[in-house]
Amino acid sequence: MNKIKAKITKKTSLISEVESKLNDQVKMEGVSSQFYLAAASWCEREGYENAANFLYGHSEEERMHMLKLIKYINASGGYALAPEIDGLKYEYESLREVFEDVLEHEIKVTNSINDLVDFSFKVKDYATFQFLQWYVAEQREEEELARRVIEIFDIIGEEGQGLWFIDKEIAKLKDQADSGELGAIDSAE
Repeated sequence: MNKIKAKITKKTSLISEVESKLNDQVKMEGVSSQFYLAAASWCEREGYENAANFLYGHSEEERMHMLKLIKYINASGGYALAPEIDGLKYEYESLREVFEDVLEHEIKVTNSINDLVDFSFKVKDYATFQFLQWYVAEQREEEELARRVIEIFDIIGEEGQGLWFIDKEIAKLKDQADSGELGAIDSAE
């Protein structure tokens, strides 16, 4: 019975180039998860408890994004590959640098998703194109959230007790993002 199943699952309409690009995105999401984990650990070591919790949560979220891609590739008859990850950053000069790196990283992820969506459309892989729409919307939220954290640095300032207040505000942003309050598009727009 297993041999029959194996032969059936090898049949796929998933184009090998799409499978390869999806696996590249798996790696991107894996890197994201580990990037957030490393940044969270730095924040925790430095005493930014709320920022650390925010980043630990994002690490897990990015891992779930990776698993969603893996399951899609395999369900489509492809073969998802667990990524090798190296080159992570472990030291930062400031809390602001952490979140500037977060925004820069999320923009890279957005560009990667956009390229993948574009490619899947061009090769008429409409199932993959449709599947990726969730990632398009998710990236919009991720970038908005990262920009909002940088705005908090600009509004509050880092002098005196500023970093303490910024850390508190990051906890509020996490709660808003978790409840869906942040990133909701106004229906009047």
